[in-house]
Amino acid sequence: MTVKRRQEGWRYRGNVALRVLAGSVGAYLVMALTAALLARTLPMSRVEAVTTATMIAYLAAPAVTIWAFLARGPWRALAGVALVGGLLALGAWAAGQPA
Repeated sequence: MTVKRRQEGWRYRGNVALRVLAGSVGAYLVMALTAALLARTLPMSRVEAVTTATMIAYLAAPAVTIWAFLARGPWRALAGVALVGGLLALGAWAAGQPA
C-alpha cells in the first residue's frame, strides 16, 4: 500500500468521523435546543407546550443527521450544525423562562 493511498484512507475515515459527530451529537444538541425554544414560545399551557415541543423536536434529529451526510464537506456539516445550534440557543435564551 502506498503512502498516498494510506493518507487517503485516513482522510476518508476522518471525513466520516466528523460527519458522524455532526449527525449524532449535533443532532442531539439541535433537538434539545429546538425543544427548549419551542417550549418557551408556544402559546399553550406549560405541560402542553413541553409535550408539543418535544414531539416537534424529534423531527429535527433525523433532519440534521441527513444534512450532515449531504453537506459538501465535513467541516461544512459541523459549521452548519453549530450555526443552527447557536441560533436556537440564542432564541431560547432571548425567550427567557416560561411563564
